[in-house]
Amino acid sequence: MGTVTKALSLLSFFAPDRPEIGLSDLTRLSSMNKATVYRLMGELQAAGFVEQGEGDRAYRLGPQVLHLAALREASTPILSVSRRILRELSDETGETTHVSLGHDSWVQTLSHAYSPRHATKVTMEDAQTVTYHATSSGLAILAYADPQFVDSILSQPLKSHTSKTLVDPDLIRSKLEQIRQTGLADTLGSFELEVHSHAVPIFGADHRAIGALAVAAPAARMPAAQQDIIRAALRRAGAALTHRIGGRPPADYPQ
Repeated sequence: MGTVTKALSLLSFFAPDRPEIGLSDLTRLSSMNKATVYRLMGELQAAGFVEQGEGDRAYRLGPQVLHLAALREASTPILSVSRRILRELSDETGETTHVSLGHDSWVQTLSHAYSPRHATKVTMEDAQTVTYHATSSGLAILAYADPQFVDSILSQPLKSHTSKTLVDPDLIRSKLEQIRQTGLADTLGSFELEVHSHAVPIFGADHRAIGALAVAAPAARMPAAQQDIIRAALRRAGAALTHRIGGRPPADYPQ
C-alpha cells in the first residue's frame, strides 16, 4: 500500500457515529504504527483534509473534503438527482430505500428515504459504510466491476457479520454470476439478521458500476409478491437514476 493510499484510508474511519477520532484510536483502527499515523494525519491536516479543534487533539474531517464532495456532485450529481427517486421508490414499495457509492474497499450510503407506511422499518444512516461481500448493494457493484477489483476485494479477510454472511470467495463469485444474469442482487440476513435487501447497480458514463440503488425490508414482510413488486420498481428506478446522471449500462446488462 502506497503512502497516498495509506493516508486516504485513514479518512474511511470517520463516520456519523465517529465524527472525531483521536490518534490512539486511529492507530488501533488502522493497524498502523502510531508514528506513521501521526505523520500521515499531519500531511492530511496540512492539505485541509482533516483538522483539530482548539484544545482538542482529536481529528475531524476538514474543508477540503467538502470541496471535493461539491466537485464530485457537480460532475456526477447522484446525490441531488437520487433524492426524488428514493422518495418515489420508497412510496411505491413501502420500504426503506437507499443509494450507495462504491469505494476502494467499502460501500458508503449516500442518501436514504423511509416510507410512512410501516412503523417498523430498516433504519439507515447517511455516510454509513458497509462491506461489499455482505450487502446487496456491494454485490450489485461487484458484479459489474473489473475482475482485478473483484479479486482485490475477495482476497481480503471477509467478515462474518451474521451466521448467514457468505465469506467463501468461490461462493461469492457464483453469486456474482447469478447477479449478472438478472441484473439484480439480493441478500437475506447477510449484513443484518432478519433484513431482506434487493439492489441494482448504478452506472456511470463509462458503463462501469459506480454505486447501487437498494430497497431494504424486514424479512417477515417479504412474501414472493412483495419481492416481485420491489424488483420491478428497482429496475425502473435504477434505469432512471443511471440515465439522469448521464450514465449508461453495459451492453450485456439485462433490460
